[in-house]
Amino acid sequence: MRGYMAALSIAACLSYGAAQADAPVVIELFTSQGCSSCPPADKMVQELAEREDVIALGLHVDYWDYIGWADSFAQPAFTKRQKAYAAAVGDRMVYTPQFVVGGMERIVGAKPMKVMEAVMDRAEAPGRVEMEVAREGGLLRIVARRLDDGSDPLMVQVVRFMPEGRVAIERGENAGHELTYANIVTSWEVAARWTDDTALEIELPVSGELPGAVIVQQEGPGAILAAARLP
Repeated sequence: MRGYMAALSIAACLSYGAAQADAPVVIELFTSQGCSSCPPADKMVQELAEREDVIALGLHVDYWDYIGWADSFAQPAFTKRQKAYAAAVGDRMVYTPQFVVGGMERIVGAKPMKVMEAVMDRAEAPGRVEMEVAREGGLLRIVARRLDDGSDPLMVQVVRFMPEGRVAIERGENAGHELTYANIVTSWEVAARWTDDTALEIELPVSGELPGAVIVQQEGPGAILAAARLP
């Protein structure tokens, strides 16, 4: 009964107050198959993945692998990214599960209301970058311009993800459970550095059928200023 009520609470919070924004808000979840506290947060990503106003991404870290179960989706680069987020605000520790909303708000644990409050805050923030993304055959075209007078370096990133994966966990804290994951990030690449206030226009090769997103973010990593789904 407690698990059922928790699921209802998550669903209610995630359906409350869709963010009114021209561009979706990026939600990153740092998670691990070996972490017993992570399944409720992973379930949140499954529900968030259905929303149009957010891009929810699951980044699996590898620092839980030592306890006996190697996460089949984990990449050292995602651990490095989480540590970079921590270092950017002077934190010495990283936690799972941890959400990062819009590159700014850090939330430890499965806390639907806090996540959605952070989404609303980011959605209501003044726009600083306008971006259009188009795909023509094997080329991805990105056109963007700054809406403020800033010239701080920005990273133009291309993310690809697998919509769903189901894993039978045989060892570790989640041993004996078969868990479903959504929007599992498979690659996160910096396509360009945008270092001035002129308009940006680039073309990149793109292949495969996996969905993805283009994310413009302050170096650091810092605030995510624009995001769009791959067409």
